[in-house]
Amino acid sequence: MRIFHIHGGGAQELTVLPHRMPEQGFLWIACARPAFQARLAEIQGSLQALAGLQLVDLHVSDLLNAQLPSHYDYTSQYDLLVFRRLASSAQGGTPDGAAADPAAPLKRSGPPVLRRIDTSPVGFAVFDQLLLTVHPSDCAVRDAYAARLLAAAPPPGSPGDGRGGPTPGARMPASPADLMLRVVNLMVDGYLDLRRELTRQLDHWQNELLKPRARYVNWTSLLEARLSLHQLDEICEDQRTAVQDWIDALETWAPPDSPAGLRELDLLKVRSRDVLEHIERVVHHVRRLEQSTETAVQMHFSVQSNRTNDIMRTLTALTAVFLPLNLIAGIFGMNFEFIPLVHKADGFWWAMGSMAVIAVALVLLFWRKRYLARSR
Repeated sequence: MRIFHIHGGGAQELTVLPHRMPEQGFLWIACARPAFQARLAEIQGSLQALAGLQLVDLHVSDLLNAQLPSHYDYTSQYDLLVFRRLASSAQGGTPDGAAADPAAPLKRSGPPVLRRIDTSPVGFAVFDQLLLTVHPSDCAVRDAYAARLLAAAPPPGSPGDGRGGPTPGARMPASPADLMLRVVNLMVDGYLDLRRELTRQLDHWQNELLKPRARYVNWTSLLEARLSLHQLDEICEDQRTAVQDWIDALETWAPPDSPAGLRELDLLKVRSRDVLEHIERVVHHVRRLEQSTETAVQMHFSVQSNRTNDIMRTLTALTAVFLPLNLIAGIFGMNFEFIPLVHKADGFWWAMGSMAVIAVALVLLFWRKRYLARSR
């Protein structure tokens, strides 16, 4: 479990859960799912002391569920967002559920890029001055954003307004909802970064499928890829629905009285729409990859069918060349006593010459009509 105190001047990581809410800023309590389950009573007691209420039992079950799809729910005191993050080797860490959650789905056994994709839910409980997040074990997204927060904070003892510090242009989250949207946006960026690798893998498969002389096609991996892309499409659809529900809930919030509060609410809406736009880009790309995969399969069968047609056309033309030759050979093979050219000394050469002329003429005719030409 990691606890952070975030305010306008920076962010500090605390070692223990505080007993009261700080005068400025807000708290971020980020814990792994096993730690949340083991210390549930302590966390509920801290929420009661800090925010004046505890999590609903159904929401606790949602946060502990490692198979829950992305969704949004709310109460009169807090909002709950569950968002499935992407775990891959590019993000580091172990895939969600690999060792900590036995109920989590196993890793795929498909193509190299899709084999490293796994998803697991991250829960966000958004209070007025507190954000509780429940992550999988060794969550790289949490650690990455925590490192970004600490790097953006000014050194202890130096003046700062949240815009200075070691990271130029960095700005501290203004509220727990703002922090939640930033973490969600970091998760969505993981999906966006995956597009290039997915596109490269599927382009390689398309080139292999479109080779007319390809003897081996890994249909098992191709089927795994289509299933994985379809599952990824469903996950992104759930994400889009959850974020859209969050945006609809933002519209029902009472407008603040101060200009600063109005600006903060407007920034929340802008950031929420930006996250939704990123998710829609991922959905569009995944669907385009699905269509490309299906198109590649259909083009592969079209190429194979065209190659078969070329072979049959060539064989038919060759058969047509030998048909008159067989006819001549059959005529001279009849058991009649009187057949022209049979009893002549040069009859054999006349027959062979006529057969050669007919064969050459037919080959030239078929070549001119491109019956024997190789199609490209």
